[in-house]
Amino acid sequence: MHRRRRTAFVLSAAIVAAAPLLTACGGEAHPGAAAVVGGRRITVAQLESRVNEVRSAQRAAVKDEAQYEQAIAKTGSLTRATLHTMVLDQVLDRAAKDAGVSVTRADTQQMRATLEGQAGGAKALETAWLQQYGVAPQRLDDNLRTEIEAQKLAAALGADMNTTDGKATFWKAMSDASKKLNVDLNPRYGAWDVQKSSRVDVKTPWLREVTSTGTQQTA
Repeated sequence: MHRRRRTAFVLSAAIVAAAPLLTACGGEAHPGAAAVVGGRRITVAQLESRVNEVRSAQRAAVKDEAQYEQAIAKTGSLTRATLHTMVLDQVLDRAAKDAGVSVTRADTQQMRATLEGQAGGAKALETAWLQQYGVAPQRLDDNLRTEIEAQKLAAALGADMNTTDGKATFWKAMSDASKKLNVDLNPRYGAWDVQKSSRVDVKTPWLREVTSTGTQQTA
């Protein structure tokens, strides 16, 4: 089941080129915002909080310093990946709403129970999601809800995600939702590819991200 996590979203990992329609917001236009989606801000503080959740969970799960450093290295782009997820989740919600799709708490609980049975318990599932997907334990239910929502959206659209046409249909709905939400990213985190509903890197050599410890890094 792990391989099917975010069945639709894994497609975005292969998207590395920007499409003609890109939007980005500067810090002056939206001070303190990492992104603006549908007129609502995702603040830098909110983004950092989500990233810290993962780092704290990694620190708690790995006692050996060398192993912890390896975990950090594997998720070196965590900040940008997290922002991508936070924006994409809102785009998916809009696309699902437009298609009349909804996800119940029972749906999420049922999927979690199934996965826990396969993984060998709740703790094992949380550890697997943290290690493989960078999902903090407290965000697991939200993550599963997103997976279900993507599956239901594909079904509502009649999109078989195992086919080229099906993928195109799904991402067309996501692109339409992106346009409606007018997604803007702070340039330090890249730009939003409206056509593919994906974050892309942009060249901003004058910008660098600063971690909470004062260390400069590319996130």
